[in-house]
Amino acid sequence: MRVFPRLRSLSRAVHQEQVEQEKERNNNDEYPVIKIQEEGTLKSTCLTVWRKSLVMNCKGFTVIDSHGNLVYRVDNYIHNPNEVVLMDASGNSVLTMCRRTKKLGFGHSWYVYEGEGRESPICCVKKHVNILQGNPKVQAYVYRRHKPCVAAFTVEGSYAQRTCKVLDECGSEVAQIKRKEANTKNVNVSFGMDIFQLLVHPGFDPAFAMALVLLLDQMFS
Repeated sequence: MRVFPRLRSLSRAVHQEQVEQEKERNNNDEYPVIKIQEEGTLKSTCLTVWRKSLVMNCKGFTVIDSHGNLVYRVDNYIHNPNEVVLMDASGNSVLTMCRRTKKLGFGHSWYVYEGEGRESPICCVKKHVNILQGNPKVQAYVYRRHKPCVAAFTVEGSYAQRTCKVLDECGSEVAQIKRKEANTKNVNVSFGMDIFQLLVHPGFDPAFAMALVLLLDQMFS
């Protein structure tokens, strides 16, 4: 009779492990959508993107938050045009993006990996190149690893003009790229194309939004 409590305990442990594994699979399938909670409420994240590396003689990006803190950085990516690494403020790799070119050079796909991994991509980003089909405003499509035929996110607008928006499957805006302006004596002064804003709405990963900025820069600059 004493064996039954142990069996029940083992059964609960196995069930809990299965639940955790299922949650992990679901989280991977739904990447890059996450919940961002700040002081108990969901808020949008506004980042300032500077198309310049803080490292001397390097090409890259510097990203700061609304408090002036360094959040992300990219250094020297231009030396390897087929790979871009997004790092945090401490220099740790957050996301790595690798380009794969189709045969005959038509079309490019970028695969996004977590950290410094190269084995299992979390998603694929493709440039929209056929202007005769589909929405001419579309810049790129984002496909999840387990759903390669249906775009999870679509980027519309013009990156060259720094006026883009990222839409989810339902057409709702989850992030936006826009010009940064300063109000000086009631006159709006633009910072130009090398300094702009990235607005990330609640529920979307700011790191992934920044990764999309880097890929758009590779595709359209």
